[in-house]
Amino acid sequence: MSRLHALKTRWQSLSTLHKGLIQLLGWGLLIAAYLIWQYQRTPGAALYVHNHTDRPIFSYFVNDNWGGNASAHGGGKHTCCWRIEGKTLKVEWIKGRTGEQVRQGIQKETLTFELPNPPRQRTDDTLHVHFLPGDQVRLAWSDAHTSPLRNELREFYARDKEAKTR
Repeated sequence: MSRLHALKTRWQSLSTLHKGLIQLLGWGLLIAAYLIWQYQRTPGAALYVHNHTDRPIFSYFVNDNWGGNASAHGGGKHTCCWRIEGKTLKVEWIKGRTGEQVRQGIQKETLTFELPNPPRQRTDDTLHVHFLPGDQVRLAWSDAHTSPLRNELREFYARDKEAKTR
C-alpha cells in the first residue's frame, strides 16, 4: 500500500470534527506565516530632498531609486514609494546649473557616494536626503516630513531662507 493511499485512508477515517480542526489549524498556520513575513519586511519609503547648496539638483537617486530634483537652496519635494535597504546606500546626483552658472561656464557634474544606511525604526517611512556645500550628503530616517537633522543643520536652513528672500 502506498503512503499516499494510507494517508487518504487515514484522512477518511477521521471524524468531521477532527477534519475541520486540522483544516482550521492549517489555515491558521498559513495566515500566521504570512503575518510574520509581512511584519519582518521593511516597508516602502519616500525620498525627501533638502538642497542646501547654491546649485540646483537636476536629479538624484538612492540605490537607483529616483528622488526627483530640487532648486538651489530648496527642498521639500518627495517621491514615493521605494524599497530602500542595505547596510550602505548609494547616493548619486547630477548637479544642475542656474542661468547665471551656465553663463559662467559651470558644467553639470555627476557625483556618487556610498554612505552607511542610518538607523531606521519600523515606523520610519521617509529618508531625508540633505545635499550640503562641499559635495557632502547627510541621510536620516523619520516618520514625518520634518527632517530629524533640522536642528543640527539649522545654519543651512537659515542660509536657504536668506537666499530665497534675496
